[in-house]
Amino acid sequence: MSNILKDFSIEVMPRTLAKVDCLESLLPKGSRVYVAHIEGVEFQDMLATAKRLSEAGYRVMPHFPARIVGNVKILESWVERYVGEANVSEALLLAGSPTSPHGDLSNSMQLLQTGLFEKYQFKRLHVAGHPEGNKDIDADGSGEKAREALAWKQAYADQCDAQMAIVTQFAFDAHAVVDWADMLLEGGIRMPVHIGLAGPTKLQTLIKFAIACGVGPSLKVLQKRALDLTKLLTPYEPAEILQDLSNLLSEGRAENIECIHFFPLGGISSTAQWLGQRTAT
Repeated sequence: MSNILKDFSIEVMPRTLAKVDCLESLLPKGSRVYVAHIEGVEFQDMLATAKRLSEAGYRVMPHFPARIVGNVKILESWVERYVGEANVSEALLLAGSPTSPHGDLSNSMQLLQTGLFEKYQFKRLHVAGHPEGNKDIDADGSGEKAREALAWKQAYADQCDAQMAIVTQFAFDAHAVVDWADMLLEGGIRMPVHIGLAGPTKLQTLIKFAIACGVGPSLKVLQKRALDLTKLLTPYEPAEILQDLSNLLSEGRAENIECIHFFPLGGISSTAQWLGQRTAT
């Protein structure tokens, strides 16, 4: 399992990271740390978090949510400040959580079309993937619009200088994730895939997040687990899905899966400590 955890990444929010006094004791230097920008978070807090992480020796990847950014002028001011003040050269581009855009921008393709990430010489750009679909994109559940969007981004990746990859929403069914990754390859979408997993947390908390985020088939895995009273009382850990993924990859499946990205739903400290126990070899 340790091999699949090589070069893992983790996501933080400014308010949760602010409670961590010594980040270096939790995460290895050089780790990629995404900084989540959700509605209501001020850009200044995002910038301060990115600067702290960068100065501590981490690869910082702030979110750029199109629906929150609003317009190209604001986008450029954010990009310029991230680069100039926090030495940022990586970004996750996504539509964002608001149902209605704050301005003219509403999806990650529009962010790419501005040319700003090329202008400011970003080395790496990630986009979102949804192995179990996204009803905001495909209300009928077909996944067709999401696949078309990834195909567009693959064409963009083929002509840009930045390294591009897909990072997914968290899931709990390894077979569903691997089937989706194989489907991308068959459709000519070759960007590396970083699989999103939830870190250790209470099962009740996890089910709540899964429902809120629209996680579909994988929710059945959690619900089945909840029926087992012995498991209901113990924290969820991603060991089982990691082992299943490792087994499937060893069979030659989903050669586009590159690494694992963790959502620390139970707290960054508990996820980092869990990872430390499994990567300290």
